[in-house]
Amino acid sequence: MTEEKNFFDEIEGLDTTCRRLSGLSALVTGCAQGIGRRIALELAKEGADIVINDLSSQKEKANKVAQYIESHLDREAWMVEADVSDIEDVKRAKTQVEENFGKIDILVNNAGINRDNFFTKMEKKDWDQVLSVNLDSVFNCTHTFLDHIQDSAQGRVISLSSVVGERGNIGQVNYASSKAGIIGFTKALAQELVRDDVTVNAVAPGFIATKMVLDMPEKVKDKIKKQIPMARFGKPKEVARTVTFLASKDASYITGEVIRMNGGFYL
Repeated sequence: MTEEKNFFDEIEGLDTTCRRLSGLSALVTGCAQGIGRRIALELAKEGADIVINDLSSQKEKANKVAQYIESHLDREAWMVEADVSDIEDVKRAKTQVEENFGKIDILVNNAGINRDNFFTKMEKKDWDQVLSVNLDSVFNCTHTFLDHIQDSAQGRVISLSSVVGERGNIGQVNYASSKAGIIGFTKALAQELVRDDVTVNAVAPGFIATKMVLDMPEKVKDKIKKQIPMARFGKPKEVARTVTFLASKDASYITGEVIRMNGGFYL
């Protein structure tokens, strides 16, 4: 079985009767695979129409997500290609979204990469690329789509940080800096947008059972699990359901928060 087959099989049979996001639209960045893909599907399962964003190189995977949403979850889905680290590309994407889809209510800043190395060996291009994709993209997308979100009766900005942004990690100075920046961004912007009744929150996952984590050597995985009080990796659906909660009316009194999802790895 392919990764996609396994993934979509897991979605089958999920309850779609509780639709807390009916009538809303969401943009999820970097959601052709991994956690972002699961977020897009969970939001759609709860009734949201979805703008799926990723790079052109991920178009085939992204279109599969869109097709699944429309055929199995009975929601509208549309894929927009854009490099979210480039604000001009994001602005172009916004015009396309408005022309082909309409306005969004919920923005999920999920796109991210890692270029790990010890700091003494880290090249400037690896620092720049990680900060650009992980942190600049949060500014680019939020700033560009802010008028949509402010006009919404249920405006939400939800960004994916990381446990690494809180506790650091060897070989990830660039990644930790980008994810810590998202936390500061979230707390400051939440205070500015409260007057517009827009909530701004972040989710900080620990080790989640994505392909990148599952492909690690067994000895490495076992060593990591021993450091996690819950003794397991998190599931993409657990992250996605937390994002869905923050997007719903159930979280209307939560803003400026960082929801930690790390199994007790960092408290």
